[in-house]
Amino acid sequence: MEVSRGKGRFSRPIATMFSKILIANRGEIAVRVMRTAREMKIETVAVYSDCDRAALHVRLADQARGLGASPSVESYLNMDRILQAAEVSGAEAIHPGYGFLAENAEFARRCQDRGICFIGPPPRAMELMGEKTAARRLAAQAGVPVVPGTGPQLGDGAQAERAARDIGFPILVKAAAGGGGKGMRLVTSPDRLASALRDASSEARSAFGDPSVYLEKYLQSPRHIEFQVLADSRGNTVHLGERECSIQRRHQKVIEECPSPVMTEGLRDSMGQAAVSMAQACGYRNAGTVEFLVDSQQNFYFLEMNTRLQVEHPVTEMVTGLDLVRKQIQIAAGQPLGLSQEEVSWRGAALECRIYAEDPEKGFLPSPGLIRSLRQPSGPGVREDSGIYQGWEVPVYYDPMLSKLVTWAETRSEAISRMDRALGEYRISGIKTTIPFFRTILAHPKFLSAELSTDFIEKFYRPDQPSPGREELREVAAIGAALYAGHARASDAGRTAPRESPWKLWGRWNELRR
Repeated sequence: MEVSRGKGRFSRPIATMFSKILIANRGEIAVRVMRTAREMKIETVAVYSDCDRAALHVRLADQARGLGASPSVESYLNMDRILQAAEVSGAEAIHPGYGFLAENAEFARRCQDRGICFIGPPPRAMELMGEKTAARRLAAQAGVPVVPGTGPQLGDGAQAERAARDIGFPILVKAAAGGGGKGMRLVTSPDRLASALRDASSEARSAFGDPSVYLEKYLQSPRHIEFQVLADSRGNTVHLGERECSIQRRHQKVIEECPSPVMTEGLRDSMGQAAVSMAQACGYRNAGTVEFLVDSQQNFYFLEMNTRLQVEHPVTEMVTGLDLVRKQIQIAAGQPLGLSQEEVSWRGAALECRIYAEDPEKGFLPSPGLIRSLRQPSGPGVREDSGIYQGWEVPVYYDPMLSKLVTWAETRSEAISRMDRALGEYRISGIKTTIPFFRTILAHPKFLSAELSTDFIEKFYRPDQPSPGREELREVAAIGAALYAGHARASDAGRTAPRESPWKLWGRWNELRR
């Protein structure tokens, strides 16, 4: 039996593939979705803000539609303009990527009402998992362990303090809606609770439009491990294993890997079944991620569910050999998952580094500006998902992530060595990036021995410590200076020598070294 998608102009039977989709996003994730769509012979429509008119995702799409001014609220968060772009272009489906409207249940519902397929979960599942305290209740009902905490109705200051004492300090004050570290405060003693509640609530209101916060027990130095799940519209749900996401800065992941170095077959089975149970409990469909905290005794606790494709999905793709975007599109089109849990296998190890336009030596301040030159790494086992090119201006309006560098090898140690090699090849001039920062982290003995936790960077990273990248630059500069000094002496002696700037000589020597 065929079922209609909706009542709008684009109503069509399920289980037939789309001919055109709109990607309601920008940057590397828009490019990533377009590449799979092209392999599937599906036309793509890009959307762009004023400052993204010349962006790579716009250049690669079959069609492009402008959304308006650069601020995201006037462009990538403007539902009316995105839906209008889909209708005018004839797109049958919308892929939201991650961020922006990817976890907005209202947007998913409005797509549904217009007969446009939303490539993601049902709105109800997004609502259940989007409100953190409701998700915690559902996890408990499904038999999935949760971190001790409260609901969002904390009452007055005295009630909140009593609840905090019952849980036990240290605790986290967390926004009930949203994520990414926004609306979150660590509280180590009762005298700091009131200010943390006030600050977290204010930030949550600004970021998510919802000031509700709740309390959660703070686990000392846990690992952050997430499980990728896939579910189709026919009741089939599988997990694709885990990703280790413990290397975080300000509660945001910066390095991810698959598999987790701490994983055992028994732990994977237990956590994977818990992830599948969460997906089934909320009526999930499409790709999603169930996140857990794991303590030093390998006890795990449900943290949250991200109802979208994750930034770090490539490490799962590299190890399982599956294209998650392809699976997303197929599931949204009504096709069966075509994969049983027994058929999922894992081979080798993969790492991902998120390359940001930030200056690690200045507190990771954003570094927008013109990319004057660019050389991207390649070679065996290297993948780069990028939305940049030489001559492109990195805007100030959005998240500063430029690309994701991923390496795969037979073992974790080989994948780390390959990543270090690839980071050494990566050249971006005109702006500051986090490349030197990553080389420092990867060289740390604690990272190499897989002694990871969510406070790893806080414990072990020092901005003033030398990194492989900075040492190489110092060496190159010294050699360049010596060459120029010899050139100057030759000129002073009356010998014939071309008059070239020291910067040109430095650049030529640098290219030879590369």
